[in-house]
Amino acid sequence: MLPIHYAARNIGRSPLRLVLTAGGSAIVIFLVVSAAASVRALDRGIRASGTPGNVMLLGAGSEESVERSEISASTPGVLAASIRGIKSAGGAAFVSPELHVPLPLRRAEASAPGGNARDLVMVRGVEPGAFMVHPQARLSVGRLPEAGRGEALAGRSLAVRLGMADADLSDAATPPSILIDETNFAVTGIIDAPGVAIDGEAWVPLGDLLVLTKRQTLSVAVVSLEGADIGDMEVFASRRPDLELAAIDEPAYYAGLARFFRPVQILIGVSALIVALGAMLGGLNALDASFASRSREIAMLQVLGYSRGAVVLNLIQESIITVAAGALPALLIAALLLDGLGVRFSMGIFSLSVDAACVASGLAAGLFLGLIGSLPPALRCLRADIPSALKSDLA
Repeated sequence: MLPIHYAARNIGRSPLRLVLTAGGSAIVIFLVVSAAASVRALDRGIRASGTPGNVMLLGAGSEESVERSEISASTPGVLAASIRGIKSAGGAAFVSPELHVPLPLRRAEASAPGGNARDLVMVRGVEPGAFMVHPQARLSVGRLPEAGRGEALAGRSLAVRLGMADADLSDAATPPSILIDETNFAVTGIIDAPGVAIDGEAWVPLGDLLVLTKRQTLSVAVVSLEGADIGDMEVFASRRPDLELAAIDEPAYYAGLARFFRPVQILIGVSALIVALGAMLGGLNALDASFASRSREIAMLQVLGYSRGAVVLNLIQESIITVAAGALPALLIAALLLDGLGVRFSMGIFSLSVDAACVASGLAAGLFLGLIGSLPPALRCLRADIPSALKSDLA
């Protein structure tokens, strides 16, 4: 068996070839890591938006889309008075009437987009009780908005996208302003809800959003249960056909959304795979050229008594070390550029996270490239007749 330092020394024999091969593998690994981070952020962000123990009461027939749902404004009050086992604190039931509407939103100082382009953001009309049923959300800066005064809260990711910093809210006299459907709102606080859809939303008082959208109905009533269960809510919905309600477990609703967006996740993976395949072919060509030019050396190793298996193993080691040289900067760049980066989606903004699974995916792709890239040229070199190979470079 050839010593591993022989493979390591051979890598430095052609710096240009090393740069090309390692660069190709770095591109492949970076693309695989970015695709894995995007897919995982989307899936994690959707699924984490559902709180165990919460039940959503939607309009019958709109169980798959809270944006299309409409329920009577009286439903939350009727619900709180009818169901035992709703979580409560200080006499306040954990029931949150909400209105979900995607609306154009931009900084008041920003110029309006031209043509029909509209920058839609999910705007949620809520009451202060929304924080009780959504424990992922926390008011980290500022204060709650007051109804009727044109005030709003911004999720952290949305605030970053709009260029707002915590310091901008320090002066209560001149808070930053946003335009929601061309109506001015002052941002009074920032919500931290890392990793869930709320982080990319704007929250405004429920009454203000009803007026803005000229609606009289809500989208959903979110209830936190303690003692009751989803069966009790389904019985309530069935006994009140006049309200036209459907009860659905909140984690199950978001799990269904995650399945709905699975084709998008597959499309992201396939797109990255196609681009990575191009970079991979470039890396394979560089490896092939590297090994093909060393047929005399490989023949000489066999003359010296090294078996074909030992030679192949050494070439694989050399290939994997070369790929590893590209993997390290690729992972470092991915961590610096992608970790924490907000990606806009129809449901809001999700933050990418380069976690252990993403790193493992990139390393697995690099290992695959190292193995697949070295075997074909190595086997072709070994098929050559040894005397002819020894004379090849002398011709």
